[in-house]
Amino acid sequence: MFGAIPLLILPFVLYNLGLLGIFGSGDDPWATEMFSIGMMSGGVFSMTLGDLMVLIALVFLFAEMVKAVRTTNASILDHLLSTLVFVAFLVEFLLVKGAAHSVFFTLMVIALFDVLAGFSVSMRSASRDINLN
Repeated sequence: MFGAIPLLILPFVLYNLGLLGIFGSGDDPWATEMFSIGMMSGGVFSMTLGDLMVLIALVFLFAEMVKAVRTTNASILDHLLSTLVFVAFLVEFLLVKGAAHSVFFTLMVIALFDVLAGFSVSMRSASRDINLN
């Protein structure tokens, strides 16, 4: 049952928690520096909260791609729910002022890739299961 829940709903929820001020109440909480590391070259690598959100979403996208190769009844529900998550991203992007941000747009595109890749993989694997005798 839990295998049908799309993992990309977690970055969606985390972003909305950030809009509510859970991660700090600044003008742009996504620009908050999480950590920085001095490199041997003399440069400084720094990761912001927005960068971390995108990184988490990419890890979840990989897990969704692994889940997409299953051919079970739960995979159909997973694709349907992934589509609803993308629609929620799109509606919020268009209607909520705080969602008009490059981090949210990137998360929305990742959700779109999840939907497109999930359906593509499912159709591809289903076409191999059809026998034309």
